[in-house]
Amino acid sequence: MPFKSTKDKLTLNEQDLNLLKRISQARSEEFRRVERARMLLHYAEGLSIPKITELLQTTVPKVNRCVDKALEQGVGAALKEEKRSGRPPEITDEAKTWIVELACQKPKDLGYSYEVWTNRLLSKSPPTTKGIDRCQLSISTIIPS
Repeated sequence: MPFKSTKDKLTLNEQDLNLLKRISQARSEEFRRVERARMLLHYAEGLSIPKITELLQTTVPKVNRCVDKALEQGVGAALKEEKRSGRPPEITDEAKTWIVELACQKPKDLGYSYEVWTNRLLSKSPPTTKGIDRCQLSISTIIPS
């Protein structure tokens, strides 16, 4: 006697089905979204989770998480990444504002011999009391090139 899944069936309306088909065939979409869309399409077609993992060459827990999320929160939520806690930003809003205001001024007006700002000049400019751990990386994230 084959194993019967205890999970609910995923029923897709026309809009969700079209969305999943479009994403699963997209070449410019993130791979993880394409993979999740394919998982959900296969599951909605009635394939078992082990068969889906075999077809997509992925893991059972990954498919289970995706299907469970779709059953609980909907197809749209299953395709998205959940927000992670991550490291809190070290640059305050006040510091970002100060850097942008500084970059909007000409270096010559502030006594520098340069015509334009570079990330290196901005990272070395005083004062250091604005709560900025100034390095070229943080400058380039505040002011994109």
